[in-house]
Formats: sequence, C-alpha cells, structure tokens
Amino acid sequence: MIKLTRAVLIAALLLGTAAEAAETATVFAAASLKNALDNAGAAFTAQTGIAIKASYAASSALARQIESGAPADLFASADLEWMDYLAQKKLIRPETRVSLLSNRLVVVAPKDATETEIAFTAEGFARILGADGRLATGEVNSVPVGKYAKTAFEKLGLWGTIQTRLAQADNVRAALALVSRGEAPLGVVYASDAKSDPGVKVVGVFPQDSHPPVVYPFAVTAEARGEGAARFLDFLKGAAAKPFFEAQGFSVIPAGK
Repeated sequence: MIKLTRAVLIAALLLGTAAEAAETATVFAAASLKNALDNAGAAFTAQTGIAIKASYAASSALARQIESGAPADLFASADLEWMDYLAQKKLIRPETRVSLLSNRLVVVAPKDATETEIAFTAEGFARILGADGRLATGEVNSVPVGKYAKTAFEKLGLWGTIQTRLAQADNVRAALALVSRGEAPLGVVYASDAKSDPGVKVVGVFPQDSHPPVVYPFAVTAEARGEGAARFLDFLKGAAAKPFFEAQGFSVIPAGK
C-alpha cells in the first residue's frame, strides 16, 4: 500500500512538471521590442519551462486584434494610448499594468551615407532627402512611432516640410528596413531599433521636449490563460531581465515611477 501511494505521488509530480513544461504564454508586443523580448523569453523559458510565443507588430494592430478576440495573454505597447484603449474596453487586468521601459526617438540614415548629423531645420532635411527621397516612419495616425514623429515635427515647425515626403510603414521595423535597404535616405525610429540593425546609423536625436515620453506599458490581458503571462511579466520587471532591455538601447523605468 505504501509503495502504491509513493508511486502515485511520483506520477503526480511528473505530471505537474510536464504540465508546466507544456504551458505557453502568448505575448503581443510592439515591433521595437522583438530583440529584447526574444532574449528575455528564452531566458525565462530556460528557467521555468514555460514557453513564450511572441507576435510582433504595431501596437495599434495588436490592440485591435486583442479587441477582436485574438488569444493574447500579455500585451506590451509602445505608447500609453493603445494600452488605455484596451483598458477602457476592460480587455486588460488593470492591477497588472506597469510602465516598464522608455526609449528615444531618433533619425537614421543608411550606414554608408555621407551624412553624420542632421540639422533639425527644413533645409537640413531637404538637403538629405533631395528631390524625391522619402522619410520612412510608422503610419502617423495609428502606429506609435509615426504618432511621436508627427508630434515632434509639428513642435519643431517642420511638419509642413516633412508631411508630403513621408513613407509610412505598418510598424517601426518595416520603416527601419526601408532605410537599411537604402530605399529611403532617412527614417524616424526608436534608438533601440537603430541599435538592432547594423545597416543604419543615427544622425539625429529628437529633443526630448518635442514629443511625449516614449513609454512602454505592459499588462496581462483579461482573457489570459494560466499563470504563464503573469509569471513572465514578473520576470520582465525583475533584475534578471534588465540587461536584455539595456543591451538593446531601452531604459528601464524604476518601479513606482
């Protein structure tokens, strides 16, 4: 009888371990987070056995997918507005929401471009863009990087000059690729994106007061399954994940700020 009980206990433990190993947390995250979250996710899986399945796109597209019922367990946005959008629709668990990261808005050029620094003037941009060159960034009415870019150009008095020269992409990494491939002489992306692609170089950093702070809020979704997403978010908030973010050019926002 004792042997049977011990066998049952061992079997239960093995089943529990297998269940945890089979658990998957699905993360919908802003495209600019890809490198950092891929690395952090791999470390988390190695530690816990919980797999991380990530889908990267513009925060706007991901928020609308969640609204339409897409099975996301954790949402990470590149701006506050799209997290607010889901919060208003009660599609996140508000007690889990945290502003975790910040970033800088920069101007990039192809790595072999002769320019090393751009003047934030109409003449400065016109000189580099030339007669028919385009400035790549995200769609300015919905994609966070495009929204930040539009606000910054408006604040700097350059929107009238830049507006007709834009190549608007579905997400920041698509805009980055246009510059990296030499299809656009300039682009507005985040500092972390510039760091991720050796095909580009930073030629300008927007003044911090020209646009709202670039803040990345994270939250577990209202329909999250299991505990994997909450555990992954706890990991991302901890010291073990900080190097993954800082290595990609993000700044970690201190807890409570």
